[in-house]
Parts: sequence; structure tokens; C-alpha cells
Amino acid sequence: MSELLSYFQSQRQSMVDLLTALCHFETPTLGKEHVDKMGEYMEAQFRQLGASSVTRIPQVNVGDLLVAKWNENAPGKPIMFLIHIDTVWPLGTLAERPVRIDDDGRLFGPGAIDMKGGITVTLSAIRGLVERGEMPNRPIWVMMTTDEEVGSIYSHDPIEEYAKQCGLVLVMEPATIDEALKTMRKGIATYRLDIEGLPSHAGNAPEKGINSIIEFAQQAMKLRDWNDYKRGITISVTMVEGGSATNVIPAKTVGHVDTRAMTVADWQETYDRMMALEPMVPGAKLKVSMINGHKPMERNETMVRSFAQCKAIGEAYGLTVREDMSGGGSDGNTVAALGIPVLDGLGPQGDGLHALHEHVVLNSLPRRSTLLAAMLKDWDFNK
Repeated sequence: MSELLSYFQSQRQSMVDLLTALCHFETPTLGKEHVDKMGEYMEAQFRQLGASSVTRIPQVNVGDLLVAKWNENAPGKPIMFLIHIDTVWPLGTLAERPVRIDDDGRLFGPGAIDMKGGITVTLSAIRGLVERGEMPNRPIWVMMTTDEEVGSIYSHDPIEEYAKQCGLVLVMEPATIDEALKTMRKGIATYRLDIEGLPSHAGNAPEKGINSIIEFAQQAMKLRDWNDYKRGITISVTMVEGGSATNVIPAKTVGHVDTRAMTVADWQETYDRMMALEPMVPGAKLKVSMINGHKPMERNETMVRSFAQCKAIGEAYGLTVREDMSGGGSDGNTVAALGIPVLDGLGPQGDGLHALHEHVVLNSLPRRSTLLAAMLKDWDFNK
């Protein structure tokens, strides 16, 4: 066992205490007042750890964003941690499912793995380097967002702004159940189909109406045929609402479609096909809008190089570092689309994202903190 890993093993209980404290903040994305309470706590943590500056980016609809910086005037490009403090859980969840630790060393609690565990190892890695006097002379940033669970609607542009200045971005989403990083993520796009027909009495003059549901049904069948599972392209109709009464030809129908792709080229092809949809029922009107989207985080040459260096650094400190892929998206997709080196899934091991059995494997906290601290010390942008 390396000396650095041994040190973080000795800090395990303090990490458990920090994770427990973080889980006691209820932070539903749209509960700005409650999210900002955790934001205040995070700002205090950053300042306690010696951040040279903490910038607040005010928000109206969600919690304020924060960007903390260490060694901001040091030479070289920054390494930036990307974290989010919002969760999918509504207020009151904590009372229903209090934080608990089972006999297998797993901490259960709302938001534990997504991503308060990732926040825990980020703060712990920096704290370890500060306390050991090993903080490297390079710019280190932490960007804290508050709306990741709704697609980073408000933080997307700030993420791009800060990521463009960095040499490496570390996305603190949870590791896989096997503690692997995520070096490939599918691209996602959600579309809304607004269909307008013409109402008419279903008994007296059905032939005079234009049935918006029939139009949607034909579009849905067409979209189904676009699925190409071998290429990783999926087109899924996920929500539909239409009609006004049981005896009226429906004039309006709204449908939602989830699309996913493994490569940027396939994502773009799907986008082009979606936006080119035309009505199929005579007289019907169709409007297609993309609600949100993330281009894929591809396992390209840049990703391969970045993971190889991460793996080598980890092994030098006695760690086993693995990689895997994810069908879901994250802010890592946004960074990857800019061409900026990014590694994702650097949070701890666990399971149950957005589920009742959400938990963190506590023994993974020292391992992940060691890996992060080692990367901050040893990362070489020239490799």
C-alpha cells in the first residue's frame, strides 16, 4: 500500500462524517432556497481549505453556482473538478429514508451516490494535499452547479465558459458498481412533437376533422423503425398527450421522444432526421423542437490517452483503475463536445442512482480520494 493511500485510509471516518453531513442537506433542483443552504456550506468548505477565490454565479430559478480556485495565478492550465449539489429527491425524503450505514459498510441516503459521494472525495482529496503540504503549484478549480438533474439548463453556458480554460476536467459523477470510470457516454436528445389537426364531431362529421393522434401514431411508427441497436442508436417515444373529449376528433397532440447515440456523427444524423420530419396526414401541422441534448462523450484518442495516464498514476499509488461506458449523459458530455480532455465517473463506488437503494460503498472513499490527490500532483498535460 502506498503512503498516500495509507494516509487516506486513516481519514476514512472523517470522510464518512462529511458524506453524512452532505446527505442531511435536502437539495431538490427547483428548491432554490434549500439548494442555496448547501451552497453556503460548500463555500465555507472551499474557504476553509484555502481557496484563493470563490466566485458566485447568481441564479433565479435554481441555486447559485460557485467556482472555487486554488493557486489561480500559478502557471499552466487548470485542472477543474465538476460537481453538482442538486438531487432528484423532493423535500421530506430524508425523513422517510434517514441516512444509515449497513453491516456491509454501505451508506444509504438520498443523494448519497449522486453525487454527494463525489463531493466528499473531491473535498477530501484537496484537504489531504493541504494538510500534508503537498498541494501542487498548479491552478486547481472546483465548479459547483445546481441543475444537473434537469439537464444543466442554466449551468450549460457557464460550464462551457470555464471548461474552455482548462487542461483537464474531472467529472465527479459516481463510478460504476464495479468502481470503474466512465470513458464513454451516449449522447442524448429529447424532442417535443407538437401536432395540430382540426376538431370535428366524431359522430356527425368525423370525415371533416384532421386527427392529430393518428398523425402522431404514424410518426411514432416511423421513429420506431429508426432504432439501430447494433450502432447504439435508440429512438423511444416516452410521453404522449392528446385529445379533448371522447366524442371529438382530436385537434392537438403533444409527444416526447428520447433519442440516444454512441457517436457524434450518429447523434447529428438523428438530430437532422428529427428536425426534417414532415406531416403524414393531409392537413396536419407538425412542429419539432429539441428540448435538451448532450452530444456523446466518445472514447476517442483524447479519451484513451487521458484514461491511460489516469490508470498509470493510480497504479503507481497501489490502485486498480478500470473503465466502462454509460448509456446516460452527464456534464462530461458537454465538456467532451468542446474537445477538452475529460474523465468521468471519478466519484466513489456505489449503486442505486435515483432509486430507493441509493448508496455509497464506504471503503471506496479512501481509494478515490487517493486517485484524485495523485492526479492533482502528477498529471502531465504533455502526455
